[in-house]
Amino acid sequence: MAQMLAARLHVSSRTLRLEEVPRPQPGPGEVLVKVEAAGVCLSDVHLIDGTLTPMLLRGDTVTLGHEVAGTIDEVGEGVTAWAPGQRVVLHAGEVRDGVTCTRGVDYDGGWAEYALSTATALTPLPDAIPFDQGAIIPDAVSTPWGAITETGGVRPAEAVGVWGVGGLGVHAVRLLRAVGACPVVAVDPNPVARERALAAGADLALDSADPGLREAVGAVTGGAGLAAAFDFAGVPAVREQALSVLAPKGRLVLVGLTDKPLSVTDGTRFSYLQQRILGHYGSDMPVALPQLLRLIQGGRLDFSGSVSGVLPLAEAAEAVARLEKKEGDPIRLILRP
Repeated sequence: MAQMLAARLHVSSRTLRLEEVPRPQPGPGEVLVKVEAAGVCLSDVHLIDGTLTPMLLRGDTVTLGHEVAGTIDEVGEGVTAWAPGQRVVLHAGEVRDGVTCTRGVDYDGGWAEYALSTATALTPLPDAIPFDQGAIIPDAVSTPWGAITETGGVRPAEAVGVWGVGGLGVHAVRLLRAVGACPVVAVDPNPVARERALAAGADLALDSADPGLREAVGAVTGGAGLAAAFDFAGVPAVREQALSVLAPKGRLVLVGLTDKPLSVTDGTRFSYLQQRILGHYGSDMPVALPQLLRLIQGGRLDFSGSVSGVLPLAEAAEAVARLEKKEGDPIRLILRP
């Protein structure tokens, strides 16, 4: 049986190992994809450090990687929509046995030379879009896109805030600018992240520790506050701060993951202002991916600057360490088999 290299997480010991494993064979309704690029996400770091744990994984080991682009290598029985050689982006999840599972978490992902996918969990990647950029769309871009357009329902000229301008937050700033939000306020304690937010299109970038933050938000919104605020940091203090500058009937969208309790200090004020807190996870990929790829292909969006570095698959552990330590303040690192 043919072998391939894969970066495998042993969940019980939280160890990441580069291993030779059997190359998968596509079954009925499946395709085998030769991986050309795979993104390294903070979620991968959290899976390794134990902050996150797979809930639906069968067994103790999994190949990481939920941001994947490549070419069709082989198709299984009954697959007619795809042919070898086609460029594709793999969805970050798919329905298995009636349950939505996440690639690289609940089943094997793309930190490998090849990856399996059901034929319905793929989107064509236009020739004009490099694999490196295509790979990050399924999460780093589509997750904030879904939070903005679906969960948050942001409309043109609405004042919005983004807390946490990392791998997802910086894309949220760019996407909010694209849908016509105004003004866009970015909040992050890291000065490099604030500069990055301004370069991505934020109208104002503030330090979360700034004692004048509420006054600054009030000034830029004409005293109205933010119609929508997005927490990409997953930090309780961030959520309290965002609520404090939210407009009447404003909504706080929680994108960053945390196991810490969610609390509202002033429940009376929250209810009186008829504000809302909305949870968000992932995106409707069969809708979001084609939308985003059209916008990129049409020149409306450009994520070429989001690829902070490309490393060989053999250096997966090094990529994880760089992201964990924020070495060079990367937006996204890419693994290439």
